[in-house]
Amino acid sequence: MHARILPTAVAWRAGLTHHAATFLGMAPPGAARRSITKQGIRDMSIKRLQAGPRMSQAVIHNNTVYLAGQVAIDAPGKSVTEQTKNILDRIDALLAEAGTDKTKLLSATIWLTDMRFFNEMNAVWDAWVAQGNTPARACVESNLATPDFWVEIGVVAAV
Repeated sequence: MHARILPTAVAWRAGLTHHAATFLGMAPPGAARRSITKQGIRDMSIKRLQAGPRMSQAVIHNNTVYLAGQVAIDAPGKSVTEQTKNILDRIDALLAEAGTDKTKLLSATIWLTDMRFFNEMNAVWDAWVAQGNTPARACVESNLATPDFWVEIGVVAAV
């Protein structure tokens, strides 16, 4: 016999218990979504940090924080070293706001406007990243939003 997934309203009218409906991935209107795992009940809510009209600077979901790509807002037009330091300071602040830190990084994506900046950016990155807790990482060459920025970094971390 196969389980049948019912729309939320149908499930509640059918008298499913909270735990049964939650297990099926349903919740009453306005309730936080949760899932049951071997480790227990997991919160499936979404929290947005520094949300704007176009994007959020960070989104927390399922014990993971996803940061938007960060640019050197406080150092436009400055050296790659200064921009990278500014970006990593912004990442530290966002991770702290999300309740985590750089020791819990899972992945990082780095965009450079020119791969000739790779070693300069890497020197700052290597001094910042938590040794023994380095994330999976990709670094690519790309145009960025404005010519004043040469580096952009996005990360994902466990909370």
